[in-house]
Amino acid sequence: MTVSNGRDFLAIPGPTVVPDQVLSAMHRPAIDIYSGPLVATTESCLADLRRLFCTQGDAYIYAANGHGAWEAALTNTLSRGDQILVLESGRFARNWGEMGVLPGLEVVTLEGDWHAAVDCDQLTAKLVKDKAHAIKAILVVQVDTASGVVNDIPKIRAAIDRAGHPALLMVDCIASLGTMPFEMDEWGVDVTLTGSQKGLMMPPGLSFVAVGKRARERHQTANLRTRYWDWTQRDGPAHYMKYCGTPPEHMLFGLRAALDMIFDEGLNNVFERHRLLAASVRSAVSVWGADGLFDFNISNPAERADSVTTVVVNSGFDPALLLDWCEYKAGVKLGIAIGDLEGQGFRIAHMGHVNAPMVLGALGVIEAALISLQWPFRAGGVQAAAEQLGKSVSADSPVS
Repeated sequence: MTVSNGRDFLAIPGPTVVPDQVLSAMHRPAIDIYSGPLVATTESCLADLRRLFCTQGDAYIYAANGHGAWEAALTNTLSRGDQILVLESGRFARNWGEMGVLPGLEVVTLEGDWHAAVDCDQLTAKLVKDKAHAIKAILVVQVDTASGVVNDIPKIRAAIDRAGHPALLMVDCIASLGTMPFEMDEWGVDVTLTGSQKGLMMPPGLSFVAVGKRARERHQTANLRTRYWDWTQRDGPAHYMKYCGTPPEHMLFGLRAALDMIFDEGLNNVFERHRLLAASVRSAVSVWGADGLFDFNISNPAERADSVTTVVVNSGFDPALLLDWCEYKAGVKLGIAIGDLEGQGFRIAHMGHVNAPMVLGALGVIEAALISLQWPFRAGGVQAAAEQLGKSVSADSPVS
Protein backbone atom coordinates (compact mmCIF):
# COMPACT_ATOMS: atom_id res chain seq x y z
CA MET A 1 0.00 0.00 0.00
CA THR A 2 1.25 3.50 -0.82
CA VAL A 3 -0.01 7.06 -0.54
CA SER A 4 1.85 8.20 -3.64
CA ASN A 5 -1.02 8.48 -6.11
CA GLY A 6 -1.62 12.09 -7.05
CA ARG A 7 0.75 14.74 -8.32
CA ASP A 8 4.40 13.76 -7.88
CA PHE A 9 6.56 16.32 -6.11
CA LEU A 10 10.07 16.98 -7.36
CA ALA A 11 12.46 18.10 -4.61
CA ILE A 12 15.72 17.57 -6.48
CA PRO A 13 18.18 20.42 -7.17
CA GLY A 14 17.44 20.64 -10.86
CA PRO A 15 15.43 20.34 -12.89
CA THR A 16 13.00 22.00 -10.55
CA VAL A 17 9.23 22.34 -10.69
CA VAL A 18 8.06 24.17 -13.83
CA PRO A 19 5.12 26.53 -13.13
CA ASP A 20 1.86 26.07 -15.00
CA GLN A 21 2.25 29.62 -16.36
CA VAL A 22 5.52 28.63 -18.02
CA LEU A 23 4.14 25.38 -19.42
CA SER A 24 1.11 27.24 -20.79
CA ALA A 25 3.30 29.90 -22.41
CA MET A 26 5.21 27.18 -24.27
CA HIS A 27 2.04 25.52 -25.53
CA ARG A 28 1.52 27.55 -28.69
CA PRO A 29 2.33 27.39 -32.42
CA ALA A 30 5.74 28.26 -33.82
CA ILE A 31 6.17 31.73 -35.32
CA ASP A 32 8.48 33.47 -37.78
CA ILE A 33 12.11 33.59 -36.64
CA TYR A 34 13.15 36.63 -38.66
CA SER A 35 10.86 39.44 -37.52
CA GLY A 36 8.00 40.53 -35.33
CA PRO A 37 7.07 39.08 -31.94
CA LEU A 38 9.99 36.65 -31.63
CA VAL A 39 12.52 39.43 -32.13
CA ALA A 40 10.78 41.44 -29.43
CA THR A 41 10.77 38.39 -27.15
CA THR A 42 14.53 37.97 -27.57
CA GLU A 43 15.21 41.63 -26.88
CA SER A 44 13.06 41.67 -23.75
CA CYS A 45 14.56 38.43 -22.41
CA LEU A 46 18.12 39.69 -22.91
CA ALA A 47 17.28 42.94 -21.15
CA ASP A 48 15.75 41.12 -18.18
CA LEU A 49 18.63 38.66 -17.99
CA ARG A 50 20.96 41.65 -17.59
CA ARG A 51 18.69 42.84 -14.77
CA LEU A 52 18.98 39.44 -13.08
CA PHE A 53 22.75 39.35 -13.44
CA CYS A 54 22.90 43.02 -12.35
CA THR A 55 25.18 44.04 -15.18
CA GLN A 56 25.49 46.67 -17.85
CA GLY A 57 27.37 44.15 -19.97
CA ASP A 58 26.07 41.92 -22.73
CA ALA A 59 24.05 38.75 -22.24
CA TYR A 60 23.81 35.72 -24.51
CA ILE A 61 21.29 32.88 -24.79
CA TYR A 62 22.43 29.40 -25.78
CA ALA A 63 20.35 26.38 -26.71
CA ALA A 64 22.42 24.26 -24.31
CA ASN A 65 22.60 23.09 -20.73
CA GLY A 66 24.99 24.59 -18.19
CA HIS A 67 27.94 22.66 -19.58
CA GLY A 68 27.45 24.57 -22.81
CA ALA A 69 27.65 27.86 -20.93
CA TRP A 70 30.85 26.63 -19.27
CA GLU A 71 32.39 26.03 -22.68
CA ALA A 72 31.15 29.36 -24.02
CA ALA A 73 32.81 31.22 -21.12
CA LEU A 74 36.15 29.48 -21.67
CA THR A 75 36.35 29.52 -25.46
CA ASN A 76 35.34 33.17 -25.81
CA THR A 77 38.04 34.51 -23.48
CA LEU A 78 41.02 32.14 -23.49
CA SER A 79 43.70 30.72 -25.77
CA ARG A 80 45.46 27.38 -26.05
CA GLY A 81 48.00 26.91 -23.30
CA ASP A 82 46.37 29.41 -20.94
CA GLN A 83 46.17 28.38 -17.32
CA ILE A 84 42.88 28.41 -15.41
CA LEU A 85 42.49 28.13 -11.63
CA VAL A 86 39.54 26.11 -10.32
CA LEU A 87 38.31 26.92 -6.81
CA GLU A 88 37.00 23.64 -5.46
CA SER A 89 34.14 23.64 -2.94
CA GLY A 90 32.24 20.65 -4.25
CA ARG A 91 31.79 19.00 -7.60
CA PHE A 92 30.86 21.59 -10.17
CA ALA A 93 33.74 24.08 -10.37
CA ARG A 94 36.00 21.07 -10.82
CA ASN A 95 33.79 19.74 -13.62
CA TRP A 96 33.81 23.17 -15.26
CA GLY A 97 37.59 23.18 -15.23
CA GLU A 98 37.66 19.78 -16.90
CA MET A 99 35.83 21.35 -19.85
CA GLY A 100 39.06 23.21 -20.60
CA VAL A 101 41.30 20.16 -20.97
CA LEU A 102 40.29 19.09 -24.47
CA PRO A 103 40.57 22.61 -25.98
CA GLY A 104 44.13 22.80 -24.63
CA LEU A 105 43.89 24.79 -21.40
CA GLU A 106 46.10 24.00 -18.41
CA VAL A 107 43.87 23.33 -15.41
CA VAL A 108 45.13 24.01 -11.89
CA THR A 109 42.93 23.34 -8.85
CA LEU A 110 42.93 25.10 -5.50
CA GLU A 111 41.80 22.04 -3.60
CA GLY A 112 38.98 22.66 -1.19
CA ASP A 113 37.02 20.97 1.53
CA TRP A 114 33.67 19.53 0.44
CA HIS A 115 32.34 20.68 3.81
CA ALA A 116 33.24 24.38 3.49
CA ALA A 117 33.39 27.38 1.19
CA VAL A 118 36.51 28.47 -0.70
CA ASP A 119 39.38 29.51 1.59
CA CYS A 120 40.12 33.07 0.46
CA ASP A 121 43.43 33.29 2.32
CA GLN A 122 44.66 30.26 0.41
CA LEU A 123 43.45 31.86 -2.81
CA THR A 124 45.40 35.06 -2.18
CA ALA A 125 48.53 33.06 -1.32
CA LYS A 126 48.16 31.02 -4.52
CA LEU A 127 47.84 34.11 -6.68
CA VAL A 128 50.74 35.94 -5.00
CA LYS A 129 52.99 33.03 -6.00
CA ASP A 130 51.93 33.43 -9.63
CA LYS A 131 54.46 36.17 -10.35
CA ALA A 132 54.27 35.68 -14.11
CA HIS A 133 50.44 35.89 -14.11
CA ALA A 134 50.19 32.57 -15.89
CA ILE A 135 46.68 32.12 -14.49
CA LYS A 136 44.32 33.80 -16.92
CA ALA A 137 40.96 32.94 -15.36
CA ILE A 138 39.57 31.86 -11.99
CA LEU A 139 36.51 29.59 -11.94
CA VAL A 140 34.13 29.32 -8.99
CA VAL A 141 30.49 28.45 -8.32
CA GLN A 142 28.30 30.64 -6.14
CA VAL A 143 26.33 27.57 -4.99
CA ASP A 144 27.47 23.99 -5.45
CA THR A 145 24.48 21.65 -5.46
CA ALA A 146 26.61 18.62 -4.62
CA SER A 147 28.05 19.96 -1.38
CA GLY A 148 25.30 22.49 -0.61
CA VAL A 149 27.80 25.31 -0.08
CA VAL A 150 27.43 28.99 -0.93
CA ASN A 151 30.62 30.88 -1.73
CA ASP A 152 31.08 34.54 -0.84
CA ILE A 153 31.81 36.09 -4.24
CA PRO A 154 32.68 39.62 -2.98
CA LYS A 155 35.14 38.02 -0.53
CA ILE A 156 36.71 36.03 -3.38
CA ARG A 157 36.98 39.21 -5.46
CA ALA A 158 38.71 40.92 -2.53
CA ALA A 159 41.14 37.99 -2.21
CA ILE A 160 42.07 38.37 -5.88
CA ASP A 161 42.51 42.13 -5.50
CA ARG A 162 44.75 41.69 -2.45
CA ALA A 163 47.08 39.65 -4.64
CA GLY A 164 46.97 42.29 -7.36
CA HIS A 165 46.26 39.57 -9.92
CA PRO A 166 44.71 40.34 -13.36
CA ALA A 167 42.98 36.97 -13.91
CA LEU A 168 39.36 37.06 -15.01
CA LEU A 169 36.83 36.06 -12.35
CA MET A 170 34.24 33.68 -13.78
CA VAL A 171 31.25 32.66 -11.66
CA ASP A 172 28.78 29.83 -12.18
CA CYS A 173 25.35 30.94 -10.86
CA ILE A 174 23.43 27.96 -12.17
CA ALA A 175 22.15 26.99 -8.71
CA SER A 176 21.90 30.50 -7.29
CA LEU A 177 20.58 33.03 -9.81
CA GLY A 178 16.98 33.80 -8.97
CA THR A 179 17.34 32.40 -5.45
CA MET A 180 19.76 34.81 -3.77
CA PRO A 181 21.45 38.16 -4.49
CA PHE A 182 24.08 38.35 -7.21
CA GLU A 183 25.65 41.66 -8.27
CA MET A 184 27.89 41.03 -11.25
CA ASP A 185 29.17 44.54 -11.85
CA GLU A 186 29.30 45.65 -8.22
CA TRP A 187 31.20 42.52 -7.20
CA GLY A 188 33.73 42.77 -10.01
CA VAL A 189 32.77 39.57 -11.82
CA ASP A 190 33.98 39.33 -15.42
CA VAL A 191 31.91 36.42 -16.73
CA THR A 192 28.75 34.95 -15.20
CA LEU A 193 26.68 32.03 -16.40
CA THR A 194 23.52 30.20 -15.44
CA GLY A 195 21.01 27.65 -16.70
CA SER A 196 17.27 27.60 -17.15
CA GLN A 197 16.29 24.64 -14.96
CA LYS A 198 16.81 25.79 -11.38
CA GLY A 199 15.97 29.23 -9.97
CA LEU A 200 14.62 30.36 -13.34
CA MET A 201 11.84 27.73 -13.17
CA MET A 202 12.28 26.49 -16.75
CA PRO A 203 12.80 23.09 -18.31
CA PRO A 204 16.45 22.23 -18.98
CA GLY A 205 17.77 23.34 -22.35
CA LEU A 206 18.76 27.00 -22.18
CA SER A 207 21.86 28.55 -20.68
CA PHE A 208 22.92 32.16 -20.35
CA VAL A 209 26.22 34.02 -20.19
CA ALA A 210 26.80 37.64 -19.12
CA VAL A 211 29.99 39.42 -20.14
CA GLY A 212 31.85 42.28 -18.47
CA LYS A 213 34.26 44.78 -20.01
CA ARG A 214 37.48 42.94 -19.15
CA ALA A 215 36.15 39.69 -20.58
CA ARG A 216 35.10 41.49 -23.74
CA GLU A 217 38.65 42.79 -24.13
CA ARG A 218 40.12 39.30 -23.69
CA HIS A 219 37.65 38.03 -26.27
CA GLN A 220 39.43 40.00 -29.00
CA THR A 221 42.59 37.88 -28.72
CA ALA A 222 41.12 34.52 -27.65
CA ASN A 223 42.00 31.75 -30.10
CA LEU A 224 39.66 29.07 -28.75
CA ARG A 225 36.65 30.75 -30.34
CA THR A 226 34.32 28.56 -32.38
CA ARG A 227 31.38 29.64 -34.45
CA TYR A 228 28.59 28.30 -32.26
CA TRP A 229 29.75 29.82 -28.96
CA ASP A 230 31.35 32.98 -30.42
CA TRP A 231 30.07 36.26 -28.96
CA THR A 232 31.10 38.27 -32.02
CA GLN A 233 29.11 35.99 -34.29
CA ARG A 234 26.08 36.32 -32.02
CA ASP A 235 26.35 40.10 -32.11
CA GLY A 236 25.57 40.02 -35.83
CA PRO A 237 22.69 42.05 -37.28
CA ALA A 238 20.29 39.21 -38.11
CA HIS A 239 18.04 37.84 -35.38
CA TYR A 240 18.90 34.20 -36.07
CA MET A 241 22.57 35.01 -35.48
CA LYS A 242 21.83 35.47 -31.78
CA TYR A 243 21.21 31.72 -31.69
CA CYS A 244 23.65 30.63 -34.42
CA GLY A 245 20.64 29.32 -36.32
CA THR A 246 16.98 28.65 -35.57
CA PRO A 247 16.00 30.10 -32.18
CA PRO A 248 14.61 27.71 -29.52
CA GLU A 249 11.24 29.40 -29.86
CA HIS A 250 9.13 27.57 -27.33
CA MET A 251 11.83 27.72 -24.67
CA LEU A 252 11.93 31.48 -25.23
CA PHE A 253 8.17 31.73 -24.75
CA GLY A 254 8.58 29.90 -21.46
CA LEU A 255 11.56 32.05 -20.44
CA ARG A 256 9.54 35.19 -21.02
CA ALA A 257 6.80 33.90 -18.73
CA ALA A 258 9.31 32.82 -16.05
CA LEU A 259 11.03 36.21 -16.05
CA ASP A 260 7.66 37.92 -15.76
CA MET A 261 6.85 35.81 -12.71
CA ILE A 262 10.17 36.69 -11.06
CA PHE A 263 9.87 40.42 -11.60
CA ASP A 264 6.16 40.47 -10.73
CA GLU A 265 7.03 38.94 -7.36
CA GLY A 266 9.98 41.29 -6.98
CA LEU A 267 13.60 40.15 -6.73
CA ASN A 268 13.93 40.97 -3.04
CA ASN A 269 10.75 39.04 -2.30
CA VAL A 270 12.06 36.09 -4.30
CA PHE A 271 15.29 36.10 -2.29
CA GLU A 272 13.43 36.40 1.02
CA ARG A 273 11.11 33.52 0.10
CA HIS A 274 14.10 31.30 -0.57
CA ARG A 275 15.82 32.40 2.64
CA LEU A 276 12.79 31.63 4.78
CA LEU A 277 12.09 28.25 3.19
CA ALA A 278 15.76 27.26 3.50
CA ALA A 279 15.71 28.21 7.18
CA SER A 280 12.66 26.01 7.74
CA VAL A 281 14.39 23.04 6.09
CA ARG A 282 17.50 23.54 8.20
CA SER A 283 15.35 23.71 11.33
CA ALA A 284 13.85 20.33 10.53
CA VAL A 285 17.18 18.68 9.74
CA SER A 286 18.71 20.08 12.94
CA VAL A 287 16.00 18.44 15.04
CA TRP A 288 16.04 15.10 13.22
CA GLY A 289 19.81 14.86 13.54
CA ALA A 290 20.11 16.07 17.13
CA ASP A 291 20.90 12.56 18.37
CA GLY A 292 23.47 11.82 15.67
CA LEU A 293 21.51 10.33 12.76
CA PHE A 294 22.05 13.27 10.39
CA ASP A 295 24.65 15.97 9.86
CA PHE A 296 24.70 18.97 7.57
CA ASN A 297 27.40 18.46 4.97
CA ILE A 298 28.41 22.12 5.31
CA SER A 299 29.83 22.72 8.77
CA ASN A 300 29.43 26.49 9.01
CA PRO A 301 25.74 27.55 9.03
CA ALA A 302 26.66 30.81 7.25
CA GLU A 303 27.98 28.80 4.29
CA ARG A 304 24.81 26.74 3.71
CA ALA A 305 22.99 27.59 0.49
CA ASP A 306 19.43 28.90 0.36
CA SER A 307 18.68 26.77 -2.70
CA VAL A 308 19.63 23.26 -1.56
CA THR A 309 20.46 21.45 1.67
CA THR A 310 22.86 18.50 1.56
CA VAL A 311 22.36 16.04 4.41
CA VAL A 312 24.85 13.34 5.43
CA VAL A 313 23.41 10.16 6.94
CA ASN A 314 25.70 8.65 9.55
CA SER A 315 27.11 5.17 9.02
CA GLY A 316 24.86 2.21 9.61
CA PHE A 317 21.87 3.64 7.73
CA ASP A 318 21.37 3.43 3.97
CA PRO A 319 20.13 6.70 2.42
CA ALA A 320 18.67 4.72 -0.49
CA LEU A 321 16.03 3.28 1.84
CA LEU A 322 14.88 6.77 2.80
CA LEU A 323 14.95 8.01 -0.79
CA ASP A 324 12.97 5.01 -2.03
CA TRP A 325 10.33 5.31 0.71
CA CYS A 326 9.78 8.98 -0.05
CA GLU A 327 9.50 8.41 -3.79
CA TYR A 328 7.63 5.13 -4.08
CA LYS A 329 5.49 5.29 -0.95
CA ALA A 330 4.66 8.99 -0.87
CA GLY A 331 5.47 10.57 -4.27
CA VAL A 332 8.31 12.89 -3.17
CA LYS A 333 11.54 12.67 -5.16
CA LEU A 334 14.57 13.85 -3.14
CA GLY A 335 18.03 14.40 -4.57
CA ILE A 336 20.65 11.69 -4.25
CA ALA A 337 24.09 12.56 -2.88
CA ILE A 338 26.61 12.88 -5.72
CA GLY A 339 30.35 13.20 -6.27
CA ASP A 340 32.51 12.58 -3.21
CA LEU A 341 29.32 12.18 -1.15
CA GLU A 342 27.75 9.48 -3.30
CA GLY A 343 25.85 6.97 -1.18
CA GLN A 344 26.37 8.99 2.00
CA GLY A 345 23.24 11.12 2.19
CA PHE A 346 20.57 13.02 0.28
CA ARG A 347 19.69 16.51 -0.87
CA ILE A 348 16.55 18.58 -0.30
CA ALA A 349 16.03 21.25 -2.95
CA HIS A 350 14.17 24.44 -2.09
CA MET A 351 14.64 26.58 -5.17
CA GLY A 352 12.61 28.08 -7.95
CA HIS A 353 8.84 27.58 -8.02
CA VAL A 354 8.50 26.52 -4.40
CA ASN A 355 6.41 27.67 -1.45
CA ALA A 356 5.59 26.76 2.14
CA PRO A 357 3.16 23.86 1.53
CA MET A 358 5.58 22.29 -0.94
CA VAL A 359 8.49 22.46 1.51
CA LEU A 360 6.48 21.49 4.58
CA GLY A 361 4.91 18.65 2.61
CA ALA A 362 8.31 17.30 1.59
CA LEU A 363 9.56 17.57 5.18
CA GLY A 364 6.45 15.78 6.43
CA VAL A 365 7.10 12.91 4.04
CA ILE A 366 10.71 12.65 5.21
CA GLU A 367 9.60 12.46 8.83
CA ALA A 368 7.00 9.85 7.94
CA ALA A 369 9.73 7.83 6.21
CA LEU A 370 11.92 8.02 9.30
CA ILE A 371 9.05 6.70 11.39
CA SER A 372 8.33 3.89 8.95
CA LEU A 373 12.01 2.89 8.72
CA GLN A 374 12.32 3.05 12.51
CA TRP A 375 15.52 5.06 12.30
CA PRO A 376 16.74 6.68 15.56
CA PHE A 377 15.80 10.27 14.79
CA ARG A 378 14.49 12.93 17.12
CA ALA A 379 10.85 13.69 16.38
CA GLY A 380 9.57 17.21 15.82
CA GLY A 381 11.42 18.31 12.69
CA VAL A 382 8.28 19.34 10.86
CA GLN A 383 7.03 21.18 13.94
CA ALA A 384 10.36 23.05 14.09
CA ALA A 385 10.08 23.98 10.42
CA ALA A 386 6.54 25.28 10.93
CA GLU A 387 7.62 27.26 13.99
CA GLN A 388 10.50 28.76 12.01
CA LEU A 389 8.11 29.96 9.33
CA GLY A 390 5.48 31.06 11.84
CA LYS A 391 7.96 33.22 13.69
CA SER A 392 9.50 34.63 10.51
CA VAL A 393 6.36 35.46 8.54
CA SER A 394 4.39 37.96 10.56
CA ALA A 395 0.61 37.61 10.64
CA ASP A 396 0.27 41.35 10.06
CA SER A 397 2.86 41.61 7.28
CA PRO A 398 1.51 43.20 4.09
CA VAL A 399 0.53 40.99 1.19
CA SER A 400 3.01 41.50 -1.65
